[in-house]
Amino acid sequence: MKKIFVVAAMALLTLSASAQKIGRVSFSELVQLMPEADEARATLKLVSKEADEALQDIYQEYQNKMNQYQQKQSSWTPAIKEAKERELMEIQNRLQENQQVFQQEIQQKQNELMDPIYKKAQETVQKLAKEAGLIAVFDSSSALYFDEAAVIDLTASARKALNIAEGRTLQALNEELQAAAAAEQQQK
Repeated sequence: MKKIFVVAAMALLTLSASAQKIGRVSFSELVQLMPEADEARATLKLVSKEADEALQDIYQEYQNKMNQYQQKQSSWTPAIKEAKERELMEIQNRLQENQQVFQQEIQQKQNELMDPIYKKAQETVQKLAKEAGLIAVFDSSSALYFDEAAVIDLTASARKALNIAEGRTLQALNEELQAAAAAEQQQK
């Protein structure tokens, strides 16, 4: 009797589970293609450029002092030479410290800018999933296997809800970013 009950319960669970709807979405695509992500990238690029300029100023100061040291060290007394070496070490340390601080600040700024974008994308996907009556949505980039016919793809409706331009792709975005980087390199 117990076996019949267990088999019946398993069959009922299987039938009810198959009636449940599951969705998928390409979450990283959504986040990267959102207009807000473009604004975040532009802001981060500006912050990064300012940090690079500040580091370049310190490096230039170091180079100038090093050139002076190399040219004049033979005429300096040991005390002056030692003071100049200490000064070079201080500049070198300041350069390294500033590099670390700037990297941390840029990472912090990236988190500050991207967190609301992730949240907006997640809330949009959740809203669409509830409207579609889905019990679960998974990121298609991390799924090992799924049956396309049994899963509802929310990516297109999420793209529309997030104001992502129709036809815009990750490949196009990467090409845009590479072209901008190449143009920037040519200007230097």
